[in-house]
Amino acid sequence: MATIEECRTALEKLSDSMADSDGDVRAAAALDRSVSCHITDLDVTFVGRLTGGRVDVRDTVPGPPPDKAQIRLAMAGDDLVALVAGELNFAAAWGSGRVRLEAGLRDLFRLRKLL
Repeated sequence: MATIEECRTALEKLSDSMADSDGDVRAAAALDRSVSCHITDLDVTFVGRLTGGRVDVRDTVPGPPPDKAQIRLAMAGDDLVALVAGELNFAAAWGSGRVRLEAGLRDLFRLRKLL
């Protein structure tokens, strides 16, 4: 089972990858939205903001997200680490229910370019 620090490191790596991207991926990441990532097996939520093409994790709170972020993710810690490492396909994980992604329809259309 992934630790809180391993999950935080995975989110930082994801943020770095998004910031270094170009083309359609860079355009998709150029949103300004509140973000939460609930790590279900650890029952902790990383809360932050997607801005400037990066995910800025601002806080880690126990339990589910305290507020409804504009972009909400939920998954096990091992799945987050595997996704960021390229060992788990996001679309397959989302389709099977291992990863949950909730956002407004327009944001979902833009975010699909990141997948």
